[in-house]
Amino acid sequence: MENLDAARLQMAFTLIFHIVFACIGMVMPFFMVVSHYKWLKTKDKIYLTLTKAWQKGVAIFFVTGAVSGTALSFELGLLWPEFMKHAGPIIGMPFSLEGAAFFVEALALGFYLYGWNKLPEKFHWFTGVIIGISGVASGILVVAANGWMNAPSGFDYIDGEFLNIDPIKAMLNPAWFTQALHMTLAAFTATGFAVAGIHAYQVYKGRRVELHKKAFKIAITFGAIAAILQPISGDISAKDIAERQPVKLAAMEAHYNTEKGAPLYIGGIVDTEHQEVKYKIAIPGMLSFLAFGDFDAEVKGLNDFPEDERPNVSIVHYAFQVMVGIGTLLLFAGVLYFVSLKKKKWFTTNKYWLLFVMLAPMGFIALEAGWIVTEVGRQPWIIHKVMRTKDAVTPMPGIVFSFYTYVAVYTILSVAVTWLMLRQIRVLNSSN
Repeated sequence: MENLDAARLQMAFTLIFHIVFACIGMVMPFFMVVSHYKWLKTKDKIYLTLTKAWQKGVAIFFVTGAVSGTALSFELGLLWPEFMKHAGPIIGMPFSLEGAAFFVEALALGFYLYGWNKLPEKFHWFTGVIIGISGVASGILVVAANGWMNAPSGFDYIDGEFLNIDPIKAMLNPAWFTQALHMTLAAFTATGFAVAGIHAYQVYKGRRVELHKKAFKIAITFGAIAAILQPISGDISAKDIAERQPVKLAAMEAHYNTEKGAPLYIGGIVDTEHQEVKYKIAIPGMLSFLAFGDFDAEVKGLNDFPEDERPNVSIVHYAFQVMVGIGTLLLFAGVLYFVSLKKKKWFTTNKYWLLFVMLAPMGFIALEAGWIVTEVGRQPWIIHKVMRTKDAVTPMPGIVFSFYTYVAVYTILSVAVTWLMLRQIRVLNSSN
């Protein structure tokens, strides 16, 4: 395996795992503080039990996210030294601020975990709110750094040198808002449906039904609202990509030829040899409208770009279809949940709970697919139009062994987290 392939696989593998840990870690505190708030208002002991159960989950994923995130930070220097040499001074600010947000989150978590019956009730609850806010802030700051890789700004690139650096402009790059909005909503959607699905399964099995129904309603409310808002975020992102990265948009839809009134493809199989998509459903003019707000607007095709500047079309197209397809499914599921609040009889049917059990992993599948679109769609650039990925990789041999080591570490970490969470669920079901 070549160094470049090993480095890309290692980065992809670790990101696939870390993004799950990170999203759960930044969203779960909000479930916890809502349950805590309900305990303070109603003094219903079920909410206290639920709050203390969820706080353990928050602690587990905080530690896991810290470990996997620290490993990722080392990877940037280990795998991509040329990138860090130039990019470090430019995007160091969001990473530094993310470290500060992480520090605040750690302090607040300490107050929350050990503050029961020691701190004033309202202040104790508020430390939980700080955990959630600082966690979301951390995520947004990291995404801002990634946005810079897609929309580099805050410097002048002259004769191979990065000059006149403006860290604030780099952090507030043209892509940061759209990516941060889309990613934050995706995190709430994925985590909301996953947690709701776990509790729906417990209801389906008849275990502590009242507790798990309350937990389900808290989690699915966050997930459903985020899923319903996500298409708005997606539309903003699509229009942004159409302006800044037209080759990525062309790959997402597997459009090879430039045309006005470009159709939107749903599904289909990419035939790269004949440069077409077979067996797709084409909606005339819809891609032009979604990208530019005009059914007759011109959309550039892949053939307008040099072959060595095109991403892997099949991977990007299929990942995009998975993301949009699941996103649409979760949108309807979110609407279904709000309808079910009026149709209370649905809560007594096993089919209703089984539906949300099956939807539990879907949000994270869509989340991973979205990141594949973002990262693979930018290739061959590590810094869009400035530095190619192959020019940033380390020249040192043996990266393949680092890849295998990281696979082993992250696999063990995932098994440990899964065991801990299953143990927490068993303890919750067995407690009074």
